[in-house]
Amino acid sequence: MQFLVIGIGRFGKAVAETLAEAGHDVVAVDENEEAVMEVEAVVSQALVMDATNERALRTLGIKDFDAVIVATSQDIESSLLITMLVKELGAKKIIAKTSAPLQAKVLKRLGADLVIYPERDMGQRVAQILTSPRIFEFIELSPEYSLVEIVAPEAFVGKTIKETDARAKYGVNIIGIRRRVPEMSEEGKVTYREETIITPSAEEEIASGDLLIVIAKDEDIEALKKL
Repeated sequence: MQFLVIGIGRFGKAVAETLAEAGHDVVAVDENEEAVMEVEAVVSQALVMDATNERALRTLGIKDFDAVIVATSQDIESSLLITMLVKELGAKKIIAKTSAPLQAKVLKRLGADLVIYPERDMGQRVAQILTSPRIFEFIELSPEYSLVEIVAPEAFVGKTIKETDARAKYGVNIIGIRRRVPEMSEEGKVTYREETIITPSAEEEIASGDLLIVIAKDEDIEALKKL
């Protein structure tokens, strides 16, 4: 599939790179040359362009893309104008980013098929994953901090959270533990149920095989994995 990503901020860059890594053809455009240079090695084509310029947009062949993602981090007027322009130029599907419900209504009226709220959606996703039995995923909370689930290091096994001194020694905040709890069935067979402990106490002992849900700087997470 072919995608056009307009705006290479944090959100736009993540979308462009993810689509490209999945094997899709991605064209990414932004006014900022440095932003364009950051993705040019990953996407099919990266261009320095003012996407509010209709003449410039026409050169991209908007109709040829399966979807256009409007991810500009500029003022809302730019997002509205770009959405309107790509709609007029025949975009098959338009996905626009915003942070306010009122702006979302206007974007939809101008032609956006889907409006997403990255910050709100991320907050909801964190809450859902903490209480979900699914395998935990890496989540970037900011350019420096991430929330991730990792297998408890051997150095932590058999110790309480307090004894690991994880925050002081490693800069890691343990906000949850996911573990398999053995149970005996009526037939005498051992089965396992998954248990998630949210905000565990400092006296909670870490067991072998536990998955720790932590928030920390990316470099601290990498260091923790090597313990």
